[in-house]
Amino acid sequence: MAPRSVPGLSTDAASTTIDALASRLTGLIDLQLVLKHVHWNVVGTNFVAVHEMLDTHVDAVREMTDAVAERIAILGGVPNGNSGNVVATRDWDDYPVGRANVQRHLAALDDVYAGVIGDHRGAIETVGDVDPITEDLLIGQTADLEMQQWFVRSHLDTGDDLDHELQKITAAGRG
Repeated sequence: MAPRSVPGLSTDAASTTIDALASRLTGLIDLQLVLKHVHWNVVGTNFVAVHEMLDTHVDAVREMTDAVAERIAILGGVPNGNSGNVVATRDWDDYPVGRANVQRHLAALDDVYAGVIGDHRGAIETVGDVDPITEDLLIGQTADLEMQQWFVRSHLDTGDDLDHELQKITAAGRG
């Protein structure tokens, strides 16, 4: 329960919101750690581009984590970023890849992003009717996470579908 919250938000609404944010805090802390793990263990073609891209992702997720933790505190909760809490409260397994090539890491990272984004969207639904300020925070973060996932997916894309589309356009121009 939130002993002290913001004006205009009931204790029940604050409690619901804090619970949703606590889950997102765990998810974002874990994502930061996964991103650094990949950053340290990725090898192969496009190593430098991916290595540097991941640092920008880590920085952005750190900002998201801080915003979520501060929102929990604003609502009267106690943000818990301890590693033991992260492990105890998460419902997913550790990132499965050690030292590996770019493609393998990015494919696994795409799955991680899908989980985090899905959980953020669930939290948006939970808080949407009770706290529009938190809903807005999570919507903005979800957009940023989706952008990060798009960058990861862009490295995975072979462009084969683009070659097919170009052939169709070229053939149509000759007809």
